[in-house]
Amino acid sequence: MSIRIFGAIRPLNGRVTEIDRRRALRTGAGAAVAGALAAGCSGGRPAAGTPSAPAPPAPARPDTPPTRRAPAPRAFPGQPVQVDHGPRDRARVALTFHGQGDPAIARSVLDEAERAGARITVLAVGTWLDEYPRMARRILDGGHDLGNHTLHHTSISSMGEQEAYAEITGCADRLRRLTGSIGTWFRPSRARDATPLVRRLAVRAGYPHVLSYDTDSLDYTSPGATAVTRTVIAGVRKGSVVSMHFGYPGTVAALPVLLDALDRRGLHAVTTTELLTP
Repeated sequence: MSIRIFGAIRPLNGRVTEIDRRRALRTGAGAAVAGALAAGCSGGRPAAGTPSAPAPPAPARPDTPPTRRAPAPRAFPGQPVQVDHGPRDRARVALTFHGQGDPAIARSVLDEAERAGARITVLAVGTWLDEYPRMARRILDGGHDLGNHTLHHTSISSMGEQEAYAEITGCADRLRRLTGSIGTWFRPSRARDATPLVRRLAVRAGYPHVLSYDTDSLDYTSPGATAVTRTVIAGVRKGSVVSMHFGYPGTVAALPVLLDALDRRGLHAVTTTELLTP
């Protein structure tokens, strides 16, 4: 037997459902993040190098690979080279983030997702990993997918074969050095869809699939948290892959509300690997 309290079903025996718990955790999340950002929280750069004079034990390098090896790319039979969405018959969606920008905001996005029991996919820019190598470990340790979003995040569609391949492999090399893997996914930079050349080059570099999306949050236009949530909810459905970005405070503020809205529609945010895994 149960009673309805504030729109949620709560058993009379005092037990709280998992959905109640997750929603309760999100209630104060937006305010907490907004307060932290307003206070000007920022991430410092990683410590540079090792001391010049011998001083055992030497400090650990910031790019030391994590103890567990990162998953490698995998092929999903029945899926095209370019993946725009997952199966439409399961209540899952993949929130994918372009990995670039202020690491403090990136960590806030990861914290909000994990607080809600969600997992995301991060496509990291190679030069961003050069600047903030610890972010690779942080993403993987949170149970998220980590992939390749080119080395410099310039327009890969306009490049020749040699230059485009260097953009893909340059980021792949950094991921391999930091994690032991080239990452689970590749997404072209400055393009929703990969050209035939870029698709071939991605496969040559070791990525069976190129990751696109069917829902664009437009968060990079900084329209505000409400607009980001409204845009995603208007376009998302079972199996959707959503494009979002690190680096925008409005995205952090929108995430708890967005995850709650997805939850009310019976949709659960998972990694892209989970989205496509039977």
